[in-house]
Amino acid sequence: MRSPARITGSGEGPIIARIALRPLDLVDVFVYLVVLGTFIQLFPAVISESFLLALLTAVLLKVVLEAVLRVKTRLLRGIRSPSGAVARTIRIAALVLVLPGSKFLVLELVDLVFGDAVRLGGFFAVTALIIVLMLARGGVRRLFEREGTGGPPGADAAAGADAATGADAVTGAAPGRPSRPRP
Repeated sequence: MRSPARITGSGEGPIIARIALRPLDLVDVFVYLVVLGTFIQLFPAVISESFLLALLTAVLLKVVLEAVLRVKTRLLRGIRSPSGAVARTIRIAALVLVLPGSKFLVLELVDLVFGDAVRLGGFFAVTALIIVLMLARGGVRRLFEREGTGGPPGADAAAGADAATGADAVTGAAPGRPSRPRP
């Protein structure tokens, strides 16, 4: 059995307390909202009855896509690890199922949570939406990294500087030295 410190993280509260809202998460939600709003304007199959519903849909997309991204990353790490052929084959099969399954998951969750008030179109519209969401998210994050902050203004304290060494957590550069991206 695990000790309470391991279950709760720091021993100060439940796991929920460990989940902190970072500035970059808010930026992601706003990027998702802009992309979703653009899809609502351009594609008649994508519908949201109000701005608030679009905002809540963007938050739902953020949560679901973060979870799916973690699963995909874990599967990819497992595929690249030196494991047996059977384990690698199982992970590849799981990844092949997760890729289209995540789109159906998004469609079903949006339908379950919002009903007829929000429609994201069909499988292909959701696939295009998710691709554009990920591209926009990646572009905005690269923009922040290029500016040397590693995140939106004010995120340096949360993600930029390593407290122990003073090194930049994104690039690994020591204080006072030019930051270069890690390979």
